[in-house]
Amino acid sequence: IQGIRELLGVQPGAPIPSALIGDVKMGTTVATNALLERKGDRVLLLITKGFRDALRIAYQARPDIFAKQIILPEQLYERVVEIDERVRADGSVERLLDIAAVRPAIEQAKADGIDAVAIVLMHAWKHPEHEKAVAKVCRKLGFSQVSVSHEVSPLIKLVGRGDTTVVDAYLSPILARYVHRVAAELGAAPISPLEGEMAAHQPEGVISEGTARVSNP
Repeated sequence: IQGIRELLGVQPGAPIPSALIGDVKMGTTVATNALLERKGDRVLLLITKGFRDALRIAYQARPDIFAKQIILPEQLYERVVEIDERVRADGSVERLLDIAAVRPAIEQAKADGIDAVAIVLMHAWKHPEHEKAVAKVCRKLGFSQVSVSHEVSPLIKLVGRGDTTVVDAYLSPILARYVHRVAAELGAAPISPLEGEMAAHQPEGVISEGTARVSNP
């Protein structure tokens, strides 16, 4: 923001006249920094019963195949709650969703200060109704960030879809707060992500970006 003030000849700390700015194109390393420093928001992972360790096990990649002690990477989610439901690969429902059974655990996570949730259910890309129902409950409980896998990354594979959804839940609040602070400084000046990005909605798409451009009218 101070760089914008200097470019426009505005004194440090002074309000920026929005009339001097046509539009602001924003890119940022906020997401990258938060990811590398592990400073994202606390995340609750809701996943189909029986798959609580699926994202931790992932694809069982071993960079050092001769290592005797396997050190798994740190996960971005803090807590896991398994959801009793099951959808088959063809989208048919094998077991109906039982959200009431796990609602106390979700409420406890919220009471413990976790405010972001990643919802990753089996084959939700094909049949998203269970995820939608769980998301509705989470929003009613007051979670400020609800990332749903069939919306964030509608991929067939559970691990890829799940990882992306967790990243979204972990970083979206950080990006949202940053954008809101910048918007407050710029007043009525319009802000939009750099072309090709979805900075305000999908932080995984801007992890490697970090530039900003101001256009004079």
